[in-house]
Parts: sequence; structure tokens; C-alpha cells
Amino acid sequence: MSDFDLVLTGRVVGTDRVRENGYVAIRGGLVERVGEGAPPAAARREDFGDAFILPGAIDAQVHSRSQAGQEDFVWSTRSAAAGGVTTIVDMPYDDGMLICDAERLSHKAREAGEQARVDFALYGTVHPEQGPAHIAEMVAAGAAGFKFSTFGTHPERFPRISSDMLHACFAEISRHGLIAGIHNEDDEMVRAAIARVMGSGITDYRAHGMSRPAVAEAVATATVYEIGAATGCSTHIVHCSIGRGYDLCRAYRMQGFDTTIEACIHYLILDEEHDVARLGGRAKINPPIRSRDEVEALWRHLASGNVTVVSTDHVSWSAARKDDPVMLNNSSGVPGLEVLYSLLLKGLFERRMSFSWASRLLAANPARLFRIGHRKGALDIGRDADIVVMAHDPRRYHPAASGNNVVTWSPYAGMELPFRPVATFQRGELIFDGAKVLAQPGAGRFVTPGLAA
Repeated sequence: MSDFDLVLTGRVVGTDRVRENGYVAIRGGLVERVGEGAPPAAARREDFGDAFILPGAIDAQVHSRSQAGQEDFVWSTRSAAAGGVTTIVDMPYDDGMLICDAERLSHKAREAGEQARVDFALYGTVHPEQGPAHIAEMVAAGAAGFKFSTFGTHPERFPRISSDMLHACFAEISRHGLIAGIHNEDDEMVRAAIARVMGSGITDYRAHGMSRPAVAEAVATATVYEIGAATGCSTHIVHCSIGRGYDLCRAYRMQGFDTTIEACIHYLILDEEHDVARLGGRAKINPPIRSRDEVEALWRHLASGNVTVVSTDHVSWSAARKDDPVMLNNSSGVPGLEVLYSLLLKGLFERRMSFSWASRLLAANPARLFRIGHRKGALDIGRDADIVVMAHDPRRYHPAASGNNVVTWSPYAGMELPFRPVATFQRGELIFDGAKVLAQPGAGRFVTPGLAA
């Protein structure tokens, strides 16, 4: 056979360069050729002109079920498809069911398979009374990694795991070659800071940052990296809001340890003095959004190659959970799947950085992190043809306008985005046409780690 099923032409963005007159040829849902110049013959051709053709994003941190009866995979993956995210990695802290054994993980995979419009992978975790007992069975059930928290948000839904138990869990995970992902805030320091803030009478936007100081994040980061070093476990910080955390990650990597670190998109876009002050509870996130100086420090780390992946930490709380005038009473987290790609390209564009950074941070690196690079993460021969096309078409973001989000609010509402998705493809099939999500619930597949990743 000489003809392909589909050929896309445009500015093809790889991890190392941009092919200005490029093409991607697809057959059987897989990428079969990537090149420059005259495209090969195909049953169908889509010419996107000067738009950018990039690998579909793998969002490394999504909470589809944090609020029962609210979002679920039907909506989270709809937002994902509309934003050029073709795989989500869902967190294990579901409202009413901690994903801490194989039965629960498999149950979640079955239900997500009935709902999801894009592909999905799943984190597992442990119950503090069970420790590593169920890790091996969750690996066999397809867990892509394991998530732990050094801060106890809730004793059952989002529990703290002690350093001693983390050591035992990391040692077991190391046997299976997967990652341990960490919510990195020191429990004792944060609780003391919360008590001080509450005693001070400060209740406005300032309360959140004061209650979760940067040093608490740095201490927890250092602790878990040292546990990873002691056990040989790949250790991943799932969100870092401070430059010091990236310094620590780099230092451990230079010593030969497999340490990685994640910059959520809100830490690269929003700041405390302007955005949190304006938005209040709608910008409450753990760890907190920091100062503009810290935001720029994170961009310097990104440009230096010290950021492993960029994610959303997406969660669509109902407005009632985000609009309390007492800052600390609000739930933590924001939606972002629909604008992840647009926001990162905005930041790169404004700093005159290559869009190849997006291919690395949103696709290639998360594919390696979750050991799914045998199928996902790049416009390379043999990979799934998961693709987003981003066109330069400046518009202000209105989260209620598209109909692709379960909530109508966003901390990014009103922000001008220079680029927007005009097409999303999953395994070579068009799932978003620039206006409407075409993928139906059940179209997504459960993605599990592979030996060749």
C-alpha cells in the first residue's frame, strides 16, 4: 500500500524542531510518516496552512471525581478533547472511594471506559492503615503510577502518608519501575501556619498563601526526594509553585537519582498579587499561587530544562464551593483542561520560546513519566495519531461559551489567548472540529504502562 488514510499538513512541531512545511501521514490510527515538503498521497488530506500541528497533550494531573455528582469523566474528557488533550491521567482521590486496591482501580477503569471521550490512565494510592499491601495488585491492574500526600486534607478521601510508610511504599513501587507522585506540603508546618492565620483574623485572599508557606513545600520536597534516593524509587513532585523546588529536583538528578517535577499551568500564568487578589476563592489552589517574582522564576527553570511536565491539576468544583468570602473555607483547585495548550503556547509565544517546549512538556515527557511512550507522546512512527492543531486566532476566553465544561467559571475567564485548538484527532479520528466535540462517551481507552515506554 502506498496511500495513507489521512495526511495533515501545516507547521509540524516535534520535540527538537518545527517543520515549517511539514506533514504527518496516518494509517490505521498510527503515525506512519512525518516529513517536510510535498506530502504523500492519501485517501484524505487536511491542509492547516500556517497552523501548528502538535502531539495531543497528556495531562498528568486530573481530578474527574473530586465532587460527587459534579463532573465525572463525561465532562472532564469533553473539556480535554476541546483543549487538545488526548490522554488524561486521573488522580485516585475520588469522592467516596479512595483508589487504594486493584478492585477499586479496575472498577474505576470500567466506569471511566463507559464515559471517557479521550484516552485515560489512572493513578493508584494507598490507605494509611494498609501501606504497600495492595501496590503489586494495582500494578497488575494497570496503574500508571502511585500518588501520595505529605499533607492530610481528609483522613479517608485525601490522607497523609507518614514518611516511614512512604519509605515502605517507595521500596515496593521501585520493584515495578513506576513513579511515586507526591503532593508536597509538610503537614506539621502547614497546620501551624493555618492556626496562626486563623488567630490573626485575616480572612481575605492573603490568608491562603500565608497558611501554606513556601518553606513547607520545600521541606516536603526534600524529604520525599531523599526517601526516593534511599529506595531507588522514581520520585515525582506533582506540583511545584516555588523555584526552590526545581533547584532541589535538579540537584538530586545531578547526583544520579530519578527525580522529576511538575509545573501546573496556573503557577506559570497566575500570580498572587494580581490574580488571587482579584479572584479570591476561584484562585485557591494547593500549594498556593505565588508572587509574580516566583512565576518568573518558574519560567526561568522551564527555559533551563528543569521542568519535567506541565499539567492542569484540573478539578471543576461547583461555584458554591469556590465563592465563600472567607478564603480558607473554599475548596482548592481549578478547571483548566480546555485551555491547557492555549495557555502554555501563550506563555511561550510571549517569551519568544520555541513551541517544541510544548511537545516536550505536554506530550513526550509525560509519556515517559507514566511509561506509556510505546503508544503516546510524540508525532513518531508507530505512535497513536493523537494530534492537536493550534491556530493563531486571538480571542478572549469565555468558559461558558463553548458548552464543553461542566462549570461556567474559570480563573482564566476574560484572558486573551493568542492560539486556540481548531482540530483534535485521537488515533487519526477527528474528535473536535474547532467548535464541537465529536467524540462520544466510551470512545476513550484505558492506557496502561508498557515495557517499551
